[in-house]
Amino acid sequence: MNTLRTRWRALALALALALSLAAPAAAAETDTTAAQTETAEADLQTLADTAAAYALEYGGAQSLQYALWQDGEIVLTGEAGTFSRSENRLMTGDELYGIGSVSKIYTTVAVMQLVEDGKVSLDAPVTRYLPEFKMADERYKDITVRMLLNHSSGILGTGLSGAMLFGEASTKAHDTLLEKLSTQRLAADPGAFSVYCNDGFTLAELVVEAVTGMTFMDYVDEAILAPLGLERTFAPGGDFDTDDLARIYRGADPRALPQDALNAIGAGGIYATASDLAAFGGALTGTELLRQSSLDAMAAPEYDRGIWPDSGEPDSLAYGLGWDNMEWYPFCQSDIQALVKGGDTLYYHAGLVVLPEYDMAAAVVSSGGVSTYNQLAANQILIAALAEDSVTVDQTVAALPAAEPAAMPAEQMENAGYYGSTSLQYRVEISADGTMTLSCMNYPTTMPVQTFTYCSDGSFRDAYGSYISFVEEDNGQTYLYQQAVAALPGLGALPTANYAAVRLPENDLSPEVAAAWENVATTSILPMNEPYNSQTYLALADSAAAETPEVVPGYIGAARIVDGTTARSEIQVPGVGSRDGVDYQLEERNGVLWINAKGSLYKDAAGAPDIYAGPGGAYAVIQSNGYACWYAAGPAAGRTMTVQVPEGAGFWVYDGSGQVTASSVLWGDTTAVLPENGLIVFAGDPLDRFFLTFQ
Repeated sequence: MNTLRTRWRALALALALALSLAAPAAAAETDTTAAQTETAEADLQTLADTAAAYALEYGGAQSLQYALWQDGEIVLTGEAGTFSRSENRLMTGDELYGIGSVSKIYTTVAVMQLVEDGKVSLDAPVTRYLPEFKMADERYKDITVRMLLNHSSGILGTGLSGAMLFGEASTKAHDTLLEKLSTQRLAADPGAFSVYCNDGFTLAELVVEAVTGMTFMDYVDEAILAPLGLERTFAPGGDFDTDDLARIYRGADPRALPQDALNAIGAGGIYATASDLAAFGGALTGTELLRQSSLDAMAAPEYDRGIWPDSGEPDSLAYGLGWDNMEWYPFCQSDIQALVKGGDTLYYHAGLVVLPEYDMAAAVVSSGGVSTYNQLAANQILIAALAEDSVTVDQTVAALPAAEPAAMPAEQMENAGYYGSTSLQYRVEISADGTMTLSCMNYPTTMPVQTFTYCSDGSFRDAYGSYISFVEEDNGQTYLYQQAVAALPGLGALPTANYAAVRLPENDLSPEVAAAWENVATTSILPMNEPYNSQTYLALADSAAAETPEVVPGYIGAARIVDGTTARSEIQVPGVGSRDGVDYQLEERNGVLWINAKGSLYKDAAGAPDIYAGPGGAYAVIQSNGYACWYAAGPAAGRTMTVQVPEGAGFWVYDGSGQVTASSVLWGDTTAVLPENGLIVFAGDPLDRFFLTFQ
């Protein structure tokens, strides 16, 4: 039977843009030069509208909103796209957008305010403020508050199971985080390196609540929003009209999806208008919220406290406290400090860029799209505003130092092998003539093999000028270092200079262990303990069409197979390369394979029984364990199923290719024609009963 193809890589929902290893640097220089010419010839509003239009186009966004704050006030706003595909509703600038991980800056400000009040110490252990915080790894005692804010805690990553919902404000993910962490180990020593970690900011949210005795959003309202007069910033469950949220969509479907509620507020759950977000960023150019010493501490280079490439080249990431980058390109080329934070939910995207020296901040938010494009659009708005004040920003892209093809030392061939991040794995092959090929194993057909040539400076370069070298770090591990430039006409360029992957140690398996994992990588798996309105159920449709990946011998995805039931994520790559690591545990229940992925439970789709469609109807009952009930359409395919849905519960129907054909959650469906080779899931609270009849 054709089942829902949920690949292993779909277990962790992607929250950030992954950059390619190769980008045409020469094109970037031409494009940015053209952008500078346009800047000199057009007015600020026109340039801002143009940048917004490019961000909308490149990201395929539905709608976009931007705002520029300067010298204490919003001086420029604008919109692009359309609010809705079915409503005749003009955009006014008052629409709300999810700002995703830009919420982390509000969390950082809250913590720093408590530091100023003497209630929190950045370098005190988290256990001082959360004595109930424990992990199955004694090193957790060394995690400090600072490490939560600079992403160096060593926590595996993101525990958003049950947090990303449609249409519901829920505190369950927040309330159960400590319980989930109590069974997890650390991926690295606390402080060893900075790698993006959402759970660290949810812990910081809990610290704020423990110290103040207030809910996190109540504190944000009182200590951050009210002093600034910001009245269009909220969280799920807040006092606002959800009809003001910019409409969100999946693909080309004309039907709007329900409210995108990310219920991990301190990590990514806030909604705001672009104007409110820009005004919040603008407040961080002065001392309305924090003392200058605290602002300086947030903008200091926290990333270099641990392992990090020592290249001195600009990269998309250079962590401060909360900030993604405190040396943001291209402003750093003109000795202007720019602070940046991007944010992505599955449906909203945001970028905030702040220039403290010039009392400026720009925010770009969108429904659909990509946060990176929004950040680049914010760059262009700020560059145009600076130009009006006769301040020029150098946007040229520095070329790599000249190097010619050269004879390759034989020892370079020792760098051949498998390399990986938590999201991508590569096969590196090096021949004696100095040719290196790089194959992405996750996308063997859609991502072409890249070819590089050894050069006189010890690097490997491709025809576009992209640069790769192999670096042995202080921890004894070998990293694949990449340097390139991604260019977008009208939005400038984004340089990359980071560790893309680490060499994966050989991991020989016994025949018995290899047999236990042989088919797991391509097993279709079904989520069992997600809420009925979890966005995971719709994300399954996106993973259904995924390529069948090649597998690194001895690994399942990025996790090293330990024995017949256990695989561990042991990758250590700073930046984003080892974010959201997952340990896997296999078990068999009544002859069906089950997988525990850091507390999220999945089972083999082959274990879904055929749905009963006999006379008199039937009940689908959620058992006392609360697990979702999955069924195959089987002989009932082609028949119409009518469902009586209990309150606080829902069902989803998938066709044989994994696409959603009916959903009580998305579209209020109570009937569905069951597709050939389809699947049906019922989810809700324990003992919820769905009454089913068939025609």
